[in-house]
Amino acid sequence: MKLSFLRSRSAGAVVGLAAALIVPCAPVRAAQSYPEPAGADSAGFVPIFDGKTLTGWDADPKYWRIEDGMLVGFVTPETLLKANTFAIWRGGVPADFELKVEYRISAAGNSGINYRSVEIPTPAFALKGYQCDIDGAIRHTGNNYEERGRTFLAVRGQITRAMPEAKRAIIGSLGDKDALATLVKKDDWNQVHLIIRGNVCTHLVNGQVMSVVVDEDPAARMASGLIGVQVHVGPPMKVEYRNFLLKTLPVIAPAPTK
Repeated sequence: MKLSFLRSRSAGAVVGLAAALIVPCAPVRAAQSYPEPAGADSAGFVPIFDGKTLTGWDADPKYWRIEDGMLVGFVTPETLLKANTFAIWRGGVPADFELKVEYRISAAGNSGINYRSVEIPTPAFALKGYQCDIDGAIRHTGNNYEERGRTFLAVRGQITRAMPEAKRAIIGSLGDKDALATLVKKDDWNQVHLIIRGNVCTHLVNGQVMSVVVDEDPAARMASGLIGVQVHVGPPMKVEYRNFLLKTLPVIAPAPTK
């Protein structure tokens, strides 16, 4: 009886050991992590406006001046425009990049930040290309508008796909247009952050994504170009820009369209 008991215990131990050996080991998983606020998010950004002179920029002095560290665009009753005019940065033709800039605009003001743009021969200081819309009434702020081109590529709150033959399709939403407008401050400083990579153009204002365009029109889209800020045709106005910061990114070629 004692021998039988020992044999039983020995057999059980062997079976248990065998079972332990054949149980598959659970894979080792890395500890989970989550995105965190970027804070200053300043790595790689360099200033492109010195706040003192128009060095590196071209502009019509009738409509642009330097004042208290700001690039100021203005229209008076005596200098009403017949065509939009730009202050153009001559320091390069960025392809993939991020741009941060702060602006303040008068109630009747209409302006914008152009990028991947080309300068046209006439009128002087005119650009054609993508634009992040800015206006004092906040009707258009955050839109993606193609100056002298396909016009509205995306309205605030939209994710769109731009296709050949100037067609645009809304493929997603970032929120209600009017609700997003409440995040833009009137007669105060706001920050625009552009993230331009490949054929995707993302506009943020005060940290909120306002519009995204996926440009799948190879005949119309621009892969690189000039940066400039605009004074728009219309009533007397004033727009102030400061703290231009540019970060050049490795170029990502757009996927070919089918």
